[in-house]
Amino acid sequence: MPAWLSPLIAPFILLNALVLLLAYVTLLERKFAARMQSRVGPYRVGPHGLLQPIADALKLMMKEDIVPNAVDRRVYNLAPIIFFVPCMLIFATIPFAPGLGVADLNIGILFFLAVSSLEIVGLFMAGWGSNNKYALLSAMRAVNQIISYDLPFIFASLVPVLLAGSLRLSDIAAAQSGLWFVAYPVIGQVAFILYVVSTLAAENRVPFDILEAESELVAGFRVEYSGMKFALIQLGEYAHVVGSSFLGALLFLGAWAGPGPAWLGPLWFLLKAMFVFLLVTWVRWSFVRIRVDQILALSWKALLPSTLLLLVATAIVVVWRAGA
Repeated sequence: MPAWLSPLIAPFILLNALVLLLAYVTLLERKFAARMQSRVGPYRVGPHGLLQPIADALKLMMKEDIVPNAVDRRVYNLAPIIFFVPCMLIFATIPFAPGLGVADLNIGILFFLAVSSLEIVGLFMAGWGSNNKYALLSAMRAVNQIISYDLPFIFASLVPVLLAGSLRLSDIAAAQSGLWFVAYPVIGQVAFILYVVSTLAAENRVPFDILEAESELVAGFRVEYSGMKFALIQLGEYAHVVGSSFLGALLFLGAWAGPGPAWLGPLWFLLKAMFVFLLVTWVRWSFVRIRVDQILALSWKALLPSTLLLLVATAIVVVWRAGA
């Protein structure tokens, strides 16, 4: 095997596994939402609808790529790629078990937070390059909302960092071998709740989905996209939600820690991540959209001060325990 090929094997396997996982996460959400609303959900393609994601993928690949005349073609065509790539890169530093990951960086949590925030660049490019007033308004809303909620998201994510005393994600997971951080008295529960709320807003999920409010903006920043460009944007959005779910499971739910032999660790990690994903989905299908001024007020007046105070309180507890 050529020397240059060896480092590419693990990313190639991870990328294909993620694409398959993301395809079936869409089916999981549709089935879960259907159960919540006493509906059947997709069930016609394959047994119990298990082949529906494959049919959706084939349909999107065969759809015509329609490009409006007035778009800025370079920006318009690059936007889905620039939106999709950071959403997939966030998985590069996530360890799925001890020694099982692409890159276990000593600043893994910082890499995740930094790269995950880059999606806003592709999102704004899509809104601007479409030369559509609805898409542009959606992009401007995205700047307001995502930047506002990135700060509480980061501060809530740093609470487990302080408790573990490390920025390396594998160290944070290992520090929960005796007690998951979500069970840490008061601090753990509050941090987890604030993390979930910030994830809902940062991922454009109801009740924070003003970016693509169909009653006002049709389909938001993606209104002019079709075919595989639309599919890349959708896949990137789901990748970001699933990546945040994996991070939440790692930071608060002990990652791969669970009963049974060690080889079950990745399965436990996946189940915990899907629990966080379904928790976010449950909120999405249970509440109605709130106004943009209420969304921003919740971030700047409630979540940001709360996460800052929680971070200070965590630091005080850590210092006190070290002294004791």
